[in-house]
Amino acid sequence: MRPVPRLSLLCLIVIALATAVFATRSAQGQTAAPAPAPAPAPKFEPTPEQIAIQKATEADYQHLKDQLGIKTIREGANGNDPKAPNAANYDESKANPTPSLPDPLILNDGKKVTTAEEWWKQRRPEIVEFFDRDVYGRQPANVPSVKWEVVSTATEKNGDFDIVTKKLVGHVDNSAYPKIKVDIALTLSTPANAKGPVPVIMQFSFDPAFMAAMMKRFPNFAMPKETGPTWQQQLLAKGWGYAEIIPTTVQADNGAGLTEGIIGLVNHGQSRKPDDWGALRAWAWGASRALDYFETDKAVNAKEVGITGHSRYGKASLVTMAYDPRFAIGYISSSGAGGAALYRRHWGEELENVAASGEYHWLAGNFIQYAGPLHASDLPVDSHELIALVAPRPLFIGAGATQGDGWVDARGMFMAEAAAGPVYKLLGKKDLGATEFPPIETPLLNGDLAYRQHTQGHTPAPNWPTFIQFASRYLHTP
Repeated sequence: MRPVPRLSLLCLIVIALATAVFATRSAQGQTAAPAPAPAPAPKFEPTPEQIAIQKATEADYQHLKDQLGIKTIREGANGNDPKAPNAANYDESKANPTPSLPDPLILNDGKKVTTAEEWWKQRRPEIVEFFDRDVYGRQPANVPSVKWEVVSTATEKNGDFDIVTKKLVGHVDNSAYPKIKVDIALTLSTPANAKGPVPVIMQFSFDPAFMAAMMKRFPNFAMPKETGPTWQQQLLAKGWGYAEIIPTTVQADNGAGLTEGIIGLVNHGQSRKPDDWGALRAWAWGASRALDYFETDKAVNAKEVGITGHSRYGKASLVTMAYDPRFAIGYISSSGAGGAALYRRHWGEELENVAASGEYHWLAGNFIQYAGPLHASDLPVDSHELIALVAPRPLFIGAGATQGDGWVDARGMFMAEAAAGPVYKLLGKKDLGATEFPPIETPLLNGDLAYRQHTQGHTPAPNWPTFIQFASRYLHTP
């Protein structure tokens, strides 16, 4: 059985560098007596395994380009060097080279959609087909079943709250191809004294084993600590539960892993075809299998399960909401390109970044075409239509300030959410209630679409209280 590579080399480098920067800033903020010069930040040296993963990723990327007949790919935005020729743009006057968007309520034949029935039976399937073919890839019909095992059950405390925590493993049936084994890691925590089944918010989370390995390899590695109650404790204070799924136990976060994980299992270890599903759809599939388990657990109100994720996992949580109507609500944090941000925007991370070798595995191979012979304006859909696929269910989109979270394009995500509004209204729900970008820290909570940009950096933490306020209209404590 081959090991499943989990995280990309690029991801490892980013985390290591971010840690060094945080440590440096902390040292600069001290006002005590002068101390000896700090030791230099640890130099990141990739391991042989990581180098092998990177080489295999580049080979898979080239294989896809060969299938598509693509010779050259446009370079993505450079977010590190403002003087680079391809430096990321943060000038709003240059951000909308293609200001018009595809109309989510116009059928492919040009007819206007005017009824909910036309949306459900005609237009929505058209939009799904475009996303399947050109963006996220097609989930195969023959994905194997999952058998859930409760590995342990413990009564414990989280802060002041008594909880029951179950650790679970979802064993994917690999009888058709035993060389690949997929075991999905999931934890579920619910209030110990709940009077009935409770709502649950499930988060896509980093693998604890990966985080422990980073701390061992880099002794100074430390994530900034939250102040005040954690997001889990805030949910427990409402009488709700929480769950965490480790997406990299479903599918690796790199191109080398596309012949492993659930994608590799279904393909019997072979490379993808251009319209095969990518990691985001695979992670969403894993979340849906977790919801299958919740439907059998008497501690969970399976009709009131929400999904959340941050950054790349914000992308995954939005894809999950779009493709599985059983999820009741979503908190989509700093998802950027590939998530809620408009591909047609020229700001921060752009389509070409997501189509490059470091991120292409998130999406269908066909998506690469839009960074080669085609452009963002050639896409038959954009992210406002992904948001529209969530309708009529409630959705909260959040991000941080431009200084610290500019890469994800907070305004572009707001614009996409506003542009999805007509579909919500057609289905009898309230839209965002605004088309002008609101001042920072101004929550928009009066509709079934909600939005807030906080003043901090690339973190979901400041928006949790606002999301919970919004979610309280839809989730009910027993």
